[in-house]
Amino acid sequence: MVRIGGLLVVALAPFALAEAHTARSVQYHETRQTIPRRYSFTGAAPANHNLKLRFALKQSDPDGLIDALYDVSDPDSPKYGQHLSKSEVEKFVAPKPEAMAAVTSWLLQHNLSGTPLSPAGDWVGFELPVGQANDLFSANFSAFVDTSTGTEVVRTLAYALPAELQGHVDFVHPTVSFADPTATKSSTVVATRGNTAAANASVPAACINGTTPACLQSIYNIPSTPAVNKDNQLGVTGRQGGVAGYTFLETFLETLRPDIDPTTNFTVIGIDGGSNNQSLPSISEGNLDIQYTIGVATGVPVVYIFVGSQWQDGPEYQGWLDQANYLLSQENPPHVMTTSWGAYEETEFSQPVTERICQAYAQLGARGVSFLVASLDEGVGCSPANMTNFEATFPSNCPYVTSVGGTDQYDPEIAWFASSGGFTNYFPIPKYQQEVVSTWLAKYGSQNAGRYNASGRGFPDISALAVKYLVYEGFWLELAGTSAASPVIASMIALVNDRLRSVGKPPLGWLNPLLYSKKGIAALTDVVAGNSSITCTEDDVTPRGFDAVPGWDPVTGLGVPSFDSFLALAGL
Repeated sequence: MVRIGGLLVVALAPFALAEAHTARSVQYHETRQTIPRRYSFTGAAPANHNLKLRFALKQSDPDGLIDALYDVSDPDSPKYGQHLSKSEVEKFVAPKPEAMAAVTSWLLQHNLSGTPLSPAGDWVGFELPVGQANDLFSANFSAFVDTSTGTEVVRTLAYALPAELQGHVDFVHPTVSFADPTATKSSTVVATRGNTAAANASVPAACINGTTPACLQSIYNIPSTPAVNKDNQLGVTGRQGGVAGYTFLETFLETLRPDIDPTTNFTVIGIDGGSNNQSLPSISEGNLDIQYTIGVATGVPVVYIFVGSQWQDGPEYQGWLDQANYLLSQENPPHVMTTSWGAYEETEFSQPVTERICQAYAQLGARGVSFLVASLDEGVGCSPANMTNFEATFPSNCPYVTSVGGTDQYDPEIAWFASSGGFTNYFPIPKYQQEVVSTWLAKYGSQNAGRYNASGRGFPDISALAVKYLVYEGFWLELAGTSAASPVIASMIALVNDRLRSVGKPPLGWLNPLLYSKKGIAALTDVVAGNSSITCTEDDVTPRGFDAVPGWDPVTGLGVPSFDSFLALAGL
């Protein structure tokens, strides 16, 4: 091990394996060849240091779950809309009896106790000292320090699965995964530049002063008639820094939705110690998300699911899995969720971690939940760790969520310069997207060729206006971001679900197969101008990105919906 100019260089074989294991051949289950840039090795972890680990058990029938998800979500399927119950979903993802028996026996053999950590029992937590973990997993758990925050973590760069657990455990966590606990961020930005509206672009009268609920109702034909079904909830993801002010909401409604009772409020559910504590400082994200769900989804009960920083799933998951497991534990979770937070794909989340969270979203989709996420405001992805190739954003990379990009101006809408979009390295092109992505690749794939994964899931799926949103937090702000677009589309879906509920029909659920159907594509307004040109460094004089073109594109997806188009797709 040597230091060169302050950079720690480590010879890996893989890494300094525990001396007890170097004399025998070990087949490692997971390895990593380098320490992440932000971390430095500080030495071997004390043998008596207590580790909190968890097994990701092999699920009974994960492929069957995906088949069932498509069955209830594909408008051409005879089972369309026949969403699964909590217990029906859990049968697919619960570990097989032999897997549970193998894990239980192994834990007992080594005087360890396991604790189920998910509704289906496919996660099992346990604790043990470093010395025992090194021996049982042929590992070398060591101490690493985050040079940006000073936070110390204990990880290994390689581990093996005991023979008794092979075939029963997918992976052990946290082991080789290093996360940036500050990585998850909201997508809201104060717009500093953007595409300039064309001189002849018309602005609806309701939008003269900016994007408000009345403006959105005007351009997307969203009704102001209140929803009537109180069991039709709209869930909003909150995170630390996203406190939504109660008095701010009241002023917002008094000013911009005077037809709504200004005392209208929202329910808060805290997980991982989360709390919408009014005495804490706030960034604009929480106020934006709450004001534009309550202010647009008239009468729909809004639930603010606030994720704190006491992550039970650890810093690698940052509460994402905790939130999904909370929703999965409910007999009746909100039928629509909107999330305006995310991170870079490979820089922040390992593939096994991402796949397990994404699979939890598939479980929610099978139960009839429409999970919408902002694509974020990073353009093609200017990760500090990757300035040459583009990097996708999480959770938009997941094929089982609906990723929402952003547009600029009012009539016609064009692509917003910061709208994140591209292709993931973790998931292949899903079958619902194969035709439109193949068409895009054939016509426009040469643009930025080699800088993205042409065989990966493309995002976003759809878009909505992302600029000039008026938000109140003691004073009025004008904000921009795909995190404004996602709550608006979620509000439209919630209002459609209310009407479906009134006529005895199921909620829309996972949207993507419907959106990518011929009927879905025809119902959307294509965005064919603008681009995601964005500079990554001061010396990057040529903005890079993708163009909005006819058909699907990795800036605005399939285009922009309206409330009427969603009604038509719902058969109303």
